Amino acid sequence: MYVAVKGGEAAILATHDLVAEARRGDESVPELGVAQIREQMGLACGRVMNEGSLYDPDLAALALKQAQGDAIEAAFLMRAYRTTLPRFGSSEPLDTAKMAIRRRVSATYKDLPGGQVLGPTYDYTHRLFDFALMDEAAPAESPARPAAQPLDTSMPRVPDILGAEGLMEEEAPPAGDPRPFDLTREPVTFPADRDVRLQAMARGDEGFMLGLGYSVQRGYGNSHPFVGEVRVGEVAVEYVPEELGFAVDLGDITLTECQMVNQFAGSKEVPPQFTRGYGLSFGHSERKAMSMSLVDRALKAREFGEATTYPAQQDEFVLYHSDNVEAAGFVEHLKLPHYVDFQGELELIRRIRKEREQRLAKQQEALPEAAE
Repeated sequence: MYVAVKGGEAAILATHDLVAEARRGDESVPELGVAQIREQMGLACGRVMNEGSLYDPDLAALALKQAQGDAIEAAFLMRAYRTTLPRFGSSEPLDTAKMAIRRRVSATYKDLPGGQVLGPTYDYTHRLFDFALMDEAAPAESPARPAAQPLDTSMPRVPDILGAEGLMEEEAPPAGDPRPFDLTREPVTFPADRDVRLQAMARGDEGFMLGLGYSVQRGYGNSHPFVGEVRVGEVAVEYVPEELGFAVDLGDITLTECQMVNQFAGSKEVPPQFTRGYGLSFGHSERKAMSMSLVDRALKAREFGEATTYPAQQDEFVLYHSDNVEAAGFVEHLKLPHYVDFQGELELIRRIRKEREQRLAKQQEALPEAAE
């Protein structure tokens, strides 16, 4: 059955006006500025940049404002805008060992070269409402006190410390150090290599990655990894123009890096050692980077000859379901008209019910005859 559909344009245009009105809210309340969102909602902007696959704090703040704080809708806006941008080249590999550290903690060593740097974190707060924040006229909080001593210029990564003792798996680039796969331009095939997996997870939904990371610690993995190191800070982005032939510093971006240390019992070819999971994300995004590192290690199961028995070990499951823009589109398309499909289902159910009633009626008629 087909139903003719026409009109509706005026209603759709009216919804645009309603969205703008809902986004603005009560006009007696001052409107949020993009700069306010960028500076005071930095963690939300970091999530939008990650899942939107575009580093631009101003655009992330604009996307959050336009989407009324809906992180997935904001990421969708970032992705859509990203497709309009020309790509003139690729940066040099980022060297996070040279990061200007703002936060750096390790759960494996109390005393490590460079020391622990707590930095800005909610880890030590009491999770109690600060009702003083409701008073817009309240004086600003006192600025943070400068450190008594400058940070060490050398802060080696914890896995590198273990690697110096031969206790950590070695990681070396593939032969020839080929250019990384670009999943925004090439179709993904399975089994996927690690560069593909890391790209997909870096722009994957934070909540989904968190759930998968949690799953490998309990019923679907039962492993107890250790945070080798989490570091947050600024890293220089360098690019080599063809006409110059040498690297030019384009500026600094804020990154969060996590290296998770996991146990490995060893095999016939490999002695017992520690293995690593890796996570890297835009902005101050520790939860995302940690979750990503947990899943990264789980996806390396085949490389260590481990059985792939739970979801986080299966690259097809992880990569196909972690993209929240695609997932949201597939779920939310159910709101669109499905009149023809439903009419077909409706007619089918009616016919089946009618046939069932006729069959039951015949059975009831046959019962007295059988009794005689």
